[in-house]
Amino acid sequence: MPAAETVARLRPTATVGRTTLSRARFDAAVFDLDGVITDTAALHEAAWAHMFDESLPDRPAFTAEDYRAFVDGKAREDGVTGYLSARGITVEPARVRDLAERKDRYFRQLLAESGPGVIASSVDLVHRLRAAGLAVAVATASRNGAQVLERAGLADLFDLRVDGVVADRLHLPGKPDPALFLEAARRLDTPPHRIVLVEDSRAGVTAARRGGFGLVVGLDRAGRGGLWAAGADVVVADLATLSVTTGTP
Repeated sequence: MPAAETVARLRPTATVGRTTLSRARFDAAVFDLDGVITDTAALHEAAWAHMFDESLPDRPAFTAEDYRAFVDGKAREDGVTGYLSARGITVEPARVRDLAERKDRYFRQLLAESGPGVIASSVDLVHRLRAAGLAVAVATASRNGAQVLERAGLADLFDLRVDGVVADRLHLPGKPDPALFLEAARRLDTPPHRIVLVEDSRAGVTAARRGGFGLVVGLDRAGRGGLWAAGADVVVADLATLSVTTGTP
């Protein structure tokens, strides 16, 4: 079955109840990191807010909706450019890099102070998928992916990691472009339509949809909405609601 036809059949028209991930249907799963495996999305949001509010004191304060709309899930430089463009501000590339690096310093300070919380139900799903015979990968735009996983004690949980460092080295465009996820699929040696993709950001869900992944799961832990419209096949408040089976669904 062509990937596009598979996607069309999977996309729901109403809220989905309990969804089953079957080894007969999928060979691998790719997870975003911040807000999906680790509870670090709040640290990123706080770091962005601190950086923008400090840098633009005469502008309206950076909000949670700004975070979701302009920077969540995206590479740092893309987040800076997107937010400033929405405010009618154009700056030189060197200034973009400076602001992005400042945000990263604030994030690393917060990470050192509080550490990354682990979302236990998400880690449990990874273990259940591995037990069913699926390969699992983490794909994140963050250049701090390795450090976050190490601090969380999850460095050995995944078969591979594709992060912002890899994206920089390969010159991959950021989300909502699917390049990062497609690189993970390539390294897993698995076609996208045989992969479950789990994301919590609008940009990430859009990227997964554009990449033709077999099932796009949106994780909306705070009930903020927007993931259906971005292209998710399934939206859940907790990954514990997903079942895993080795047989036919």
